[in-house]
Amino acid sequence: MEEIKLPGRAPIQFYFDFSSPYSYIASEWIEAVAARHGRRVQWHAVLLGFLFQSTGLKPLVDYPVKGEYAVRDMQRSAAFAGVPFTKPEPFPISTVNAARVFWWLQSQDPQRAAGFARAALRAYFTRNVNLGDPAALKQLCTDSGLDGDAAEAAWGDPQWKAKLKTANDDAQAAGVFGAPYFIVDGEPFWGNDRQQHMEAWLQSGPPKGLN
Repeated sequence: MEEIKLPGRAPIQFYFDFSSPYSYIASEWIEAVAARHGRRVQWHAVLLGFLFQSTGLKPLVDYPVKGEYAVRDMQRSAAFAGVPFTKPEPFPISTVNAARVFWWLQSQDPQRAAGFARAALRAYFTRNVNLGDPAALKQLCTDSGLDGDAAEAAWGDPQWKAKLKTANDDAQAAGVFGAPYFIVDGEPFWGNDRQQHMEAWLQSGPPKGLN
């Protein structure tokens, strides 16, 4: 199923990582924001590890003082957004296989892929389902209404390994360096806390004084 692009109403590009708590929170509100402004959302599963390597950045939790703050902020941000949140253990995890499943589904039905993404993010950040564990991921796929064996075959398929690599390369080329990351009509917004800015842009366009 191809994404339909309406004139002047291009989809919001939403880049996320399955191991990103802020991606999880954003995944709970991005579709509603898009709908309020007559937009659709184009979801992109990426690997923060790849993006960090290419930019020289590190995860927040790798910095002792900043990491302690980040954990508190994750909990507070989820509370403000009204979504359940439990810091999972282990954290972070490998999300390679989950991302490959996403792109496998995306090739068939973007809405189903987005539904899987939401289910997987919720599973990890509310029920501590380790998406990096093949058995747990396969069970989650089955519980989500997918063919678990087909999903397992997909994440080991060279085609979807290559697709994820291409998705990461494309994200890097688009300037993506973290998650969640949004692009609205060419304008980038980084972080779950950019919702208000993004909504204002969608409503009225660039603020006065911005070149």
